[in-house]
Amino acid sequence: MPKFAANLSMIFTEEDFFSRFEKAKSAGFKGVEYLFPYDFPVEVLAEALQKNDLTQVLFNLPAGVWAAGDRGIACIPGREEEFRSGVDKAIAYAKALNCTQLNCLAGKVPEGVSSSEAHQVFAGNIRYAADKLQAENIRLLIEMVNIIDVPGFFLNTSAQALSILEEVNHPNIKIQYDIYHMQIMEGDLARTIKANIDNIQHMQLADNPGRHEPGTGEINYPFLFDFIDQLPYEGWIGCEYIPAAGTEEGLGWFNDYK
Repeated sequence: MPKFAANLSMIFTEEDFFSRFEKAKSAGFKGVEYLFPYDFPVEVLAEALQKNDLTQVLFNLPAGVWAAGDRGIACIPGREEEFRSGVDKAIAYAKALNCTQLNCLAGKVPEGVSSSEAHQVFAGNIRYAADKLQAENIRLLIEMVNIIDVPGFFLNTSAQALSILEEVNHPNIKIQYDIYHMQIMEGDLARTIKANIDNIQHMQLADNPGRHEPGTGEINYPFLFDFIDQLPYEGWIGCEYIPAAGTEEGLGWFNDYK
């Protein structure tokens, strides 16, 4: 049976951030993820996890100034030192939270920067991060994001991600496969997941359109969950969706998977 993690940046947002841990536990989740931990004292986060017997499944490397429109900095020339400093910060949080994988958001290609230059910067940055994380027994993930929601995002298809993995050729880099983003960008979800399962370390979900919970859109999630369950996949699936009408009201899909 798939293991589902509550994404506390997206669901249970009716509550303040630290109350969401208890809500996730009460709903039956065993793991949590969120975009970033860096605004909170790591000791308080660790206490919330321990108190609610939850696993910290994932969070992102620092991704620039989110409020200013940054969606990662790993592909942006001139911000390499900022990226490297962020890797160190993320490692410190991950070790304190017993989190064994971190996601790298590539970011949007700035105006005037060629795709080849962005590619070169991204490849160098993830190679650096993979080395640093490997020394701490932490896996680095890279994620494809759709260019409808995030125009200009550098990494946006499975083929592109696989090509970069082959080029960088580092054993500590895998893919975070977001079902919602990939439904928009390429579809053919079951066949793509199966073909690439050896390189997929983590998944996330939302339905399309709307990015709401499973059952609100076009993706046949009952089929897909059964399909994934038959694959050699032991990772988590993060619930990174926007509840259509309240988190608890929309958790009916989850009842069969607790």
